Amino acid sequence: MTTTVIKRKWHTTAEAADMLGFGLSKTKMLVLTGEIRSVKVGRNRRILPAWVDEYVQRVTADAERWAS
Repeated sequence: MTTTVIKRKWHTTAEAADMLGFGLSKTKMLVLTGEIRSVKVGRNRRILPAWVDEYVQRVTADAERWAS
């Protein structure tokens, strides 16, 4: 018997907040301002894990520039 694991492609804003260790309201603000990319599916926002990674890389790069 083979077990197939289905990996989720899209995450909710709440799941993205959890990935970042941020509160939901902060993450919603980052989404609304476009700092974290998202798409609207029906009434809900969805975020790719890669978009969360992009945000982290951008913030990290900015922090490193300020430190130098």
